[in-house]
Amino acid sequence: MSKKLAIIATKGTLDWAYPPFILASTAAALGYEVEIFFTFYGLNLLEKDLNLKVSSLGNPGMPMPIPMPVFIQVLPGMQSFITSMMKKKLADKGVIPLEELRALCLESGVKFYACQMTVDLFERDINTFLDEVTYAGATAFLDFAGESDISLYI
Repeated sequence: MSKKLAIIATKGTLDWAYPPFILASTAAALGYEVEIFFTFYGLNLLEKDLNLKVSSLGNPGMPMPIPMPVFIQVLPGMQSFITSMMKKKLADKGVIPLEELRALCLESGVKFYACQMTVDLFERDINTFLDEVTYAGATAFLDFAGESDISLYI
């Protein structure tokens, strides 16, 4: 019987997209059965065409190349600047592109579940999501999570 990893993904920004996919792909490579439940803004990670952003606001731990007061960070164009800065850093360090990491998860058998309540709440168009996504309520995911060796909330 294989170990199980259950992940709840709630964040929909570029910097928060990597942790669930890195952990899921690694666990799958180690033989774990893995399921990710995407809810609230985590649904952004299921979009066919990822266009995720990064914001330093609300993230005081984010290293900046130069000290930047919060009032500067809210200026128009700063989110795009910070997002491009993060993408460059990821590329320069040879980090796998997010689309490839997500595809690796699917190829490794990781199951993606979209929270049906959240899809309905935010009136999300499921045609924009990956075809491999299963739609389910929290009860369905909790059945798996309850039997999991590890459960993570990201």
